[in-house]
Amino acid sequence: MGRLLAIIRIRGTVGVSGEIKDTLKMLRLNRRNHATLIDDRPSYIGMLKKAAEYVTWGEIDLETLELLLRRRGELKGGKKLTDEYVKEKLKLNGIRELSEKLFKGELKLEQLYDIKPIFRLHPPSGGFKGSVKKHFKAGGELGYRGRKINELIRKMC
Repeated sequence: MGRLLAIIRIRGTVGVSGEIKDTLKMLRLNRRNHATLIDDRPSYIGMLKKAAEYVTWGEIDLETLELLLRRRGELKGGKKLTDEYVKEKLKLNGIRELSEKLFKGELKLEQLYDIKPIFRLHPPSGGFKGSVKKHFKAGGELGYRGRKINELIRKMC
């Protein structure tokens, strides 16, 4: 397995074509400010390129992944993901070990049935710095941003 990518939906649904709407649904990004984690399979990369006008993505680091799981991780039923749950149900030492296993590819969010595979984030504190209609390389917020996704996730947690 390759890198672990974090995807965040930035734009809403008004004016979205059916094909892109389906792609966003397959990525589990049904609303603005929702995030999910995927690996870098070619099929996922193709989906990201198709939906690039509505999402931003990049490689997440271990510290940001742990922060995301601690602050925004949820269990099905609306309860918060806690160290106690991870120790009791998953037989791991805590959220830190869970994030390490996810990061290394030893576990996938899809395998953990009780943990929701999406993260509901807040809008970024201080707002978006660029336009949500332009690509990241052109001074906007959309598309591939590499390691800078970690800064955005920290602002949104």
